[in-house]
Amino acid sequence: MPYDAAFSHRSIFMKKALLTALLALALPAVAADKELLNASYDIARELFARYNALYEKEHPDAPKIKQSHAGSSKQATAILQGLKADVVTFNQVTDVEILASKGKLLPENWRERLPHNSSPYYSTTAFLVRKGNPKHIENWGDLAKEGVSIVFPNPKTSGNGRYTYLGALGYAQDTFKTEAEQHAFLKDFLAHVAVFDTGGRGATTSFVERKIGDVLITFESEVNGIRQEYGADDYEVVVPKISILSEFPVAWLDKNTEAKGTTDAAKDYLQYLYSEPAQRLLAENHYRVRDEKVQAEYKDRFPDVRLKTVEDIGGSWEQVMQAHFANGALLDQLQKR
Repeated sequence: MPYDAAFSHRSIFMKKALLTALLALALPAVAADKELLNASYDIARELFARYNALYEKEHPDAPKIKQSHAGSSKQATAILQGLKADVVTFNQVTDVEILASKGKLLPENWRERLPHNSSPYYSTTAFLVRKGNPKHIENWGDLAKEGVSIVFPNPKTSGNGRYTYLGALGYAQDTFKTEAEQHAFLKDFLAHVAVFDTGGRGATTSFVERKIGDVLITFESEVNGIRQEYGADDYEVVVPKISILSEFPVAWLDKNTEAKGTTDAAKDYLQYLYSEPAQRLLAENHYRVRDEKVQAEYKDRFPDVRLKTVEDIGGSWEQVMQAHFANGALLDQLQKR
């Protein structure tokens, strides 16, 4: 039988075309098989469950989103020890900084890669008190009154707890003239802590389920969420007139995303936090947002507060960590009996 070169070429061409088509069909499945791991702070479970549902609805071809939750600093440590997170959505800048400086997982200028220093939303520290506010808690000074018992996360392990400590310090700086008086107030304030849980969710459990303490101190978003979940008639929210600006930094971890091929997906996941639908979702969950239109829609939900920054209170985060939260620093000194 004579060799049919034309037939051979057509056969090779058809095989290549079939292979190309099969590969094309396989690509969406490969994309769908990818996952993004978001390592977040411990009281953000419900928030990101809602955000992920919104994001996946708008991005049906996006990778599946997985969540990991614990205290912000614990999450940073876990990532340094090998947790392969694609993105972090933390509540403290230093916990991202350590991933850049020590872990080399993202560049030092990570805060410049997204708007508002990579903080798409923010909050402040507020108080949750029991029905009728029986201890008459209105401001930070009331937390150090005789007979008042308070609950908040341990500043050693929780960004939430550090914001609480710094909020109390900011109040003391506005109220007392000398550093000695300010430190005396902080010492008294810390002496009223009934329990130091490792993270915000543990502190909520102690206050709500174990009935420990008269006041739970945590993020404004959290106290409102607890009141909604456990009964608006059983709790009241108190937002002090002076408090601290609590930023919520987000970042993708280049070293991990490049290895997993998820860099574009990770960027898109975080950028969508700045979109109007996402900002509205955040505001509905009692977070203060950047979008001016959404701010105006929800302005009645957020009391006016003079927010002091970490820099106002103690200099840079690095300075604050060394002066207040390092071993043997001021926090440890104030807690000595």
